[in-house]
Amino acid sequence: MAPSHCRPVAEEQIMTILDRYISREFLKIFLLMMASFALLYLIIDFFGRIRMFLSNHATFNQISAHFAYGIPQIISHTLPVAVLLSTLLTFGMLSRHHEIVAMKSNGLSLYRISLPIFVLAGIVCILSFLFNEFITPLANQKAKYIEFVEVKKQHKTGFFKQNQLWYRSRNAIYNFAFFDSTTDTLRGITIYHFDPAFNLSVRVDAREASWKDGRWHFKDVLTTNLPHGTFPVIERVPSKVIDLPEKPVDFKIVQKDTDEMGYLELRTYIGKLIAEGHDASRYLVDMHGKIAFSIVSLIMAVIGVSFSLRTERSGGVAASIGVGIVIGFSYWIFHAFTLTLGRSLTLPPLLAAWAANILFSIAAAVMFSRVRT
Repeated sequence: MAPSHCRPVAEEQIMTILDRYISREFLKIFLLMMASFALLYLIIDFFGRIRMFLSNHATFNQISAHFAYGIPQIISHTLPVAVLLSTLLTFGMLSRHHEIVAMKSNGLSLYRISLPIFVLAGIVCILSFLFNEFITPLANQKAKYIEFVEVKKQHKTGFFKQNQLWYRSRNAIYNFAFFDSTTDTLRGITIYHFDPAFNLSVRVDAREASWKDGRWHFKDVLTTNLPHGTFPVIERVPSKVIDLPEKPVDFKIVQKDTDEMGYLELRTYIGKLIAEGHDASRYLVDMHGKIAFSIVSLIMAVIGVSFSLRTERSGGVAASIGVGIVIGFSYWIFHAFTLTLGRSLTLPPLLAAWAANILFSIAAAVMFSRVRT
């Protein structure tokens, strides 16, 4: 008979073997899911964009590079679904082969059996945040540059620097706090006009400008004329139509979207907008959403484990997978809906970004607590 002090060591070794086995099965399915999602997304995106590439005579290298730079965005979006499906399939196979029953007969609780999945899901959450912070924004910028500048030949005569938009026109330089591409609105505007000798002749400051009926409509306009050799002439009007040669599409090339900025860069940008008195609600929603979305993989893991383990009582692994997938995709629908409400100022930014996480976390906790241990 083995000494009693050897039993904890043997049990620890058994748990290590089981943890490695469950983790290995999960990771194999997870990698397969990620590859499948990436391939499927690329195929759909390819047929959706190929006409645009061909009509602009894009080269094979440009097309290949554009889709290659789009892969990080695909990975970022599909990580939670991959975690959900991998969890469902891993525990579904364990249940179908009666391995969970064998583990339980040896005194293991379902909570302990599912621990490796939760650890891996937590690691995925951390990697997801880091991926979206350092890799995805840069890849999105590259893909955008290839599409608009290299393929569509829209000349990039501006740049986004120090959290401001600078744009060089024919005889002027524009400086904007930001450009809202959803409403075609410029905010925090300063326009410097120069004469042929490149002397400053006119400066225009305005709170915002909206694109309506093919023209720019400015609000709270302060115009400073600087005639050579005389005193400046200042004019202030509440609104004014100014004909600029640029259209909204010209500024979309330069303005960074929120998916082209990491959390830290976006937070800095928002701080500048608020300090200058601009409404940053839309950007606040997206900033909080970056954190909320990065941890959703853990929520999906809990939901996946709960549905998989419930099949021991209710039967039907396929049925549980189907219900789990419906719940998983329901998260995206609800999350997108609350983000839209936040951007339209219907919900506070923090609540809009976290509403889906809060609701699905409560549902996951309730389902997991009802699983038979």
